[in-house]
Amino acid sequence: MLPYSPVIISLFKGVVYKSNKDNWKQLLEYETDIKKYFDVINVDIFVDDKEGFAFLKQKETDDNDENLPRLIEKRQLSYPVTLLCVLLRKKLIEADSTGSDVRVVMSKDKIKDMLKVFLPDLSNEAKIMDRINEHINKVVEYGFLRKLKNSDDEFEINRIITAQINADKLHQIEESLKDYAKDYE
Repeated sequence: MLPYSPVIISLFKGVVYKSNKDNWKQLLEYETDIKKYFDVINVDIFVDDKEGFAFLKQKETDDNDENLPRLIEKRQLSYPVTLLCVLLRKKLIEADSTGSDVRVVMSKDKIKDMLKVFLPDLSNEAKIMDRINEHINKVVEYGFLRKLKNSDDEFEINRIITAQINADKLHQIEESLKDYAKDYE
């Protein structure tokens, strides 16, 4: 067994956060070895020490590696889920620019109101709210939002969204969403 095996297992399961002090310490201590370990299976490890998270990313395949199966699946997000991710990312940008608290917590109602503005106007309010709840649950499943332990209606925006949607990608997605919104209506 390798001394950093627990970190490797945790990375296979999902995101490793700085709050898990033992794994984080091992990750930083053995980062080069861990990167070599994943390199042979065509996977990169993304470590953001400042924000305090690490996760695995599939390397872009070369012609030589075309026979290797993908370990990490790409997810095609729906328009509303992508839109919600962009809106959450913008909330983080706002919080960072004002120098406010590192954590950004939002109520479910605030998230719904933020998203509802951009969705087509449907006559059935209950149906709209059900769909928005589905979108919020999908974003929670992807790890961009986290329900707070003591509340069903409060969510923290996980900073891992900054790695998935950087400034360039945010601009690119916004342009795509504008085009898509025309077709979605």
